[in-house]
Amino acid sequence: MSGYILSIDQGTTSSRAVLFNTQGRVHALAQKEFSQHFPNDGWVEHNPDDLWDTVLYTCRHVLSENSVSASDLIAIGITNQRETTIVWDRETGRPVYNAIVWQDRRTSGYCQSLKDQGYEDLISVRTGLLIDPYFSATKIRWILDEVPGVRARAERGELVFGTVDSYLLWHLTDGKEHRTDATNASRTLLFNIHTQEWDPDLLELFSIPASMLPEVMDCAADFGVSCKGLLGEEVPILGMAGDQQAALFGQTCFKEGMAKSTYGTGCFLMLNTGDKALVSKNRLLTTVAYRLNGKPTYALEGSIFIAGATIQWLRDGLQLIKGASDAELLAQQTPLDHGVYMVPAFTGLGAPYWDPNARGAIFGLTRDTGIKEIVTAGLQAVCYQTKDLQKAMESDGVRPITLRVDGGMAVNDWVLTFLADILGANVDRPEIIETTALGVAYLAGLKAGVFESLEALQAMWRCDKRFEPVMSKSTRDDFYAGWQDAVRRVQN
Repeated sequence: MSGYILSIDQGTTSSRAVLFNTQGRVHALAQKEFSQHFPNDGWVEHNPDDLWDTVLYTCRHVLSENSVSASDLIAIGITNQRETTIVWDRETGRPVYNAIVWQDRRTSGYCQSLKDQGYEDLISVRTGLLIDPYFSATKIRWILDEVPGVRARAERGELVFGTVDSYLLWHLTDGKEHRTDATNASRTLLFNIHTQEWDPDLLELFSIPASMLPEVMDCAADFGVSCKGLLGEEVPILGMAGDQQAALFGQTCFKEGMAKSTYGTGCFLMLNTGDKALVSKNRLLTTVAYRLNGKPTYALEGSIFIAGATIQWLRDGLQLIKGASDAELLAQQTPLDHGVYMVPAFTGLGAPYWDPNARGAIFGLTRDTGIKEIVTAGLQAVCYQTKDLQKAMESDGVRPITLRVDGGMAVNDWVLTFLADILGANVDRPEIIETTALGVAYLAGLKAGVFESLEALQAMWRCDKRFEPVMSKSTRDDFYAGWQDAVRRVQN
């Protein structure tokens, strides 16, 4: 089969459109950043128009710049920043408020009240998640209660809710389809991961009308057809998954025990647990890894809110570097035992701490400390946070021995070398690090018949480079103890 699969990868700081050929190789890509909005401490918002505009721009750009027409497209796949919440008018598509981003912490007080009332067990058992501002339900409730007139409109059936995938699908199909997939649904605090249905008790708890919710589909399914006027021809939309699950799929972690870690704005370590929805004793999340032919595969996940965003902050906030490549160069010039620890808790701490009130800090500064040490500490913080997740999984009885990595920071050899050392585990970087976009290309391609099976996809995975640990256990333990001390300080 000839032609291309177009993957839409709508992320936290940019939108990307990636063309894959039928061998799963990148043919071309386009990317465009958009503005972040921080109205109050701990609040993070996006203008939904920016999300749609940058997606449409990158899709059109990647086609026109590479002389590919819409008639050359076999299918479209959509992957997205998860949990980010949009409420819009069912008829016009106009949002009633900005998108509230997954990093946003404005509902932390309400979350604490739910914990105080004893709801955490009920929610955790049904959704696999914890009560935290991270997830969509409390964001929806905030919009309904805080934006004038919105709750009444929602109860009249005029408004719909969606994570970013649903919002993009609505616009791609000119409002004909209001759907999501099981992975995105599983991140809302409203979806029962065992029955694979929206949970009426949770809808009642959060006071959210059921009429707002999208239809939940498999990850490889007929989601609809893009309007002819957008790209020049109608194109079937056949794949959808939240970004971290898409990366797991793109890394072909189809066997129980296989794990990947994605380094984008945040960091997310996900381990395939097969048909078992394991319950973590260490505040990790149980989530849907993917759903095919009505059958869910589950995963254990650790979520870090700030990873690549640390480097973005060093670049844009402190202006210590001009680009990510500068960070690697500075780290190469810095001894590992420089004594500085950065805890990038800019929007609280994720797993395994789940502390929405923690804030970022840098410890160990002396007169000798300079830009090199601070930047290196920022890179090391990403690795230490991954170690936190590894330790939590180990305590739950599932330790990934080899980790497949991807995302923007995966191009940094220094980071992956230190990561292997601090984990005491092999770290494998694939030839194609666009694994999030690749994952939904695989899903769309499975539905379209481009790819025969999961086994055929697994055979396509290629390792670019393996990073093996050389650091002694005593040195690793000393470094990590310093990190744990720094984390305790920001929590208090």
